[in-house]
Amino acid sequence: MRIILLVASLLLALPAAAQEKTVKFLVGFPAGAGLDTMTRLVADKMRVKLGQPVVVENRPGADGRIVMDALKTSPPDGQTLVMTPLVTVVTAPQVFKDLRYDAFADFAPVAHAASFLFAFAVGPGVPAKSLAEYVAYVKQDPKNGSYASAGAGSLPHFFSVLFADTAKIPMVHVGYKGSAPAITDLIGGQISAFMGTASDLAAQHKAGKVRVIATSGAQRARVLPEVPTFRDQGYNIEGGGWYAAYAPAKTPKAEIDRLAAAIIEGIHAPDVREKLEVLGMEPTGLGPAELAKIHKADYDKWGPVIRASGFKPE
Repeated sequence: MRIILLVASLLLALPAAAQEKTVKFLVGFPAGAGLDTMTRLVADKMRVKLGQPVVVENRPGADGRIVMDALKTSPPDGQTLVMTPLVTVVTAPQVFKDLRYDAFADFAPVAHAASFLFAFAVGPGVPAKSLAEYVAYVKQDPKNGSYASAGAGSLPHFFSVLFADTAKIPMVHVGYKGSAPAITDLIGGQISAFMGTASDLAAQHKAGKVRVIATSGAQRARVLPEVPTFRDQGYNIEGGGWYAAYAPAKTPKAEIDRLAAAIIEGIHAPDVREKLEVLGMEPTGLGPAELAKIHKADYDKWGPVIRASGFKPE
């Protein structure tokens, strides 16, 4: 009896936060990547707002699909979240027929955290300084239409398909395993063009090693303000990626709202916004209803493009 009373008194003496359950934020990509950095910045703010521990756990693999499987089977108690790019909930469900999750039925939208833009770059051996010149370059010789992305089935891959269809030019995709090796080959002349994120290409463009000739937003990219958009150059297309938080389906609304408020407040913290903008992200901080609308709209937007591409995973 004395032992039981002693343990009880020690628990009561602990700070309230130490007695709270830990919120686990799963990330399906390696530590140090932009998504991981953003999640850790937000988690630091959430700890204060929620008054409980928030840990970030990296489980990389299968372009983020592994953590979505884990989220599906997690208890819907508000203690497990995933921060993910749209690829796992927008493109993957329309590409992979053997997914073990339903992007709409198995997850509850929590918060839209940030968005980012794509950029189209050519290597030093390509004479084009604009999209019009690039289109003419490809029409002159269809072999010039070979281009790369950071991965087959990625959104930059499908955005390129959209551009090729709009410009009426033949473009042949070469999938790499990540942006770094693709940009290295772009600089070295092994590939002639690359569609990636604006933040991945900004430094090499400013150093004169590659030439970014278009960005994908409705407005110019903050990290590449001198580069016109596709729309600026007469191609009526736009698009980009985003990061968002999801919880398991059937998580109580009160828990969703509590977590969403903490994430949104963290995203809008001035020091977090400043760091994300340096990384080429545009902080958004939108709630569950807004995320649900964006998710559905992008799913419907990219479905026809994915089907038209004829892409099938190996």
